[in-house]
Amino acid sequence: MPKKLAAVLLLVASVSGCGEEPGFRATLTDPVNVELSWPDDDPNAAGRVVEYTTDPHGDYTILRFVPPRQTTYRHPDLIPETRFYYRIRPFYGAVSEAVTVSGPATPAASGPAVPLRSGDRAAAPGSFRAEPAPEEMVRFSWADHSSDEDGFLVEIRKPGAPDFQPVEMSDPGTTSAGLASLPGEEGSSYRLRAFYYGPASPVLDRTTGKG
Repeated sequence: MPKKLAAVLLLVASVSGCGEEPGFRATLTDPVNVELSWPDDDPNAAGRVVEYTTDPHGDYTILRFVPPRQTTYRHPDLIPETRFYYRIRPFYGAVSEAVTVSGPATPAASGPAVPLRSGDRAAAPGSFRAEPAPEEMVRFSWADHSSDEDGFLVEIRKPGAPDFQPVEMSDPGTTSAGLASLPGEEGSSYRLRAFYYGPASPVLDRTTGKG
């Protein structure tokens, strides 16, 4: 590859917004693949949500909720000659105790709903349970103890994995969710996080090349 072309492809995306996450970068590693990266600089974050749009005035689509130590995300096989806009947001919240499928439910807290932003552990979901469902599904249920969540995240730790990964998001105010069980997930542990978003990063944009 010519040096000039390689330099162009590795340019860091321009900043077209303002906010937190000053180390957020987007790199076009080849004509139709974008690599996003950011520093692991918020010890209080439960992770980050990666989002994109092709319309800077429209809604963003969630690509992935990533765990706290992950600092890169690859957006592959994009539409050629199209401008993509990216942002990330940290998320925070209180998490339930872990359960296994058909294991006992986590203890339920008592009392009124608690704001997540207060940092009170009583805002964590209670009575969280994972049960087998038809068609190789796992059905989750819980009690909502938070008053201001932006949603709920089911997190999984597969056998032998070092930590939990977010796998399913539910809307605020819900108390159940379903998830397809995939090969290799037998014996996994699950937990549930009531979460809220932090401030969005600057918006970065990259235009893909010819496919």
